[in-house]
Amino acid sequence: MRFLHPEFLWLLLLLPLLAVLYGRKGKAPALKFSSTTLAAVLATTPKARPGTLLLLFRLLVLSLLILALARPQQGSSTTEIEASGIDIILAVDVSGSMEAMDFTLNSKPANRLEVVKKVMDEFISERPNDRIGLLAFAGRPYLVSPLTLDHDWLRRRLESLQTGMLEDGTAIGSAIGSGTNRLRENKSKSRILILLTDGMNNAGRIPPLIAAEAANTLKIKVYTIGAGTRGEAPMPVIDSFGRQRLVRARVDIDEETLTKVAELTGARYFRATDTESLKKIYNEINKMETTTRKIKKFEHYRELYPFLVLAALLLLAVEIYIARKKLP
Repeated sequence: MRFLHPEFLWLLLLLPLLAVLYGRKGKAPALKFSSTTLAAVLATTPKARPGTLLLLFRLLVLSLLILALARPQQGSSTTEIEASGIDIILAVDVSGSMEAMDFTLNSKPANRLEVVKKVMDEFISERPNDRIGLLAFAGRPYLVSPLTLDHDWLRRRLESLQTGMLEDGTAIGSAIGSGTNRLRENKSKSRILILLTDGMNNAGRIPPLIAAEAANTLKIKVYTIGAGTRGEAPMPVIDSFGRQRLVRARVDIDEETLTKVAELTGARYFRATDTESLKKIYNEINKMETTTRKIKKFEHYRELYPFLVLAALLLLAVEIYIARKKLP
């Protein structure tokens, strides 16, 4: 059981307020009395009060309609299907150098990390039947998401990535080791790690080549991507007056090590110097890595909102009938 749009459930909190406001609001007097004495006598006599009942019906109708807007769904079954699927860990460098503004997004300058997140999001959408995990690294690795088929949740975790979330540095070897450990726990026939960095290994306790040999032993491919223009790139810095400005910073990527890591595991090294080349790299990996295996997946959810709408309409019909009925 789940709600597709749970944000609408917040509207239920308004119902008590509506009840209070409606209770204070009365109809305009139908009769005028020359003396309050007669009105006081009438006020003490028992009489029919359909208003409370009508209010209750209206609040129930609103509650049912709000629940219908939230789209309740019930999982009907799970099935095993043949699908093109592999286990993938996406490892992303979130060190400070990923703020360099040498890429573009929507024809405007953008930092490397924002572009990488956009391209990775598209890559994830192209592989709906793969279990995909997300690993961030800088001075140390950090598992952002374990392997999952819940790609909506994975995308939300991807969007949360930012520079400064880990101590600065570039622990490439430790990132490969951490990703390998996550993939080794699964018995999938095809397991790959796609590691993107814009620097050189300068942190962590595991040398990249040692980590690559371990991955190769476990038959895990490690695709490596170097991100950044060749030469120098514009880097935002804060000056002594608290203002942001761009300075030219040298781009240092250890392409030799990244190439050896990929070759040791039977994969490839790529260099992305701009947004378009980065997209082509992920598209190429997407085409290369396919296999077939059985996975369990929810085929569909049963929509429950039509029943809520029907119940709301029935209550509304009863409310209209009671409101029009002449009481003795």
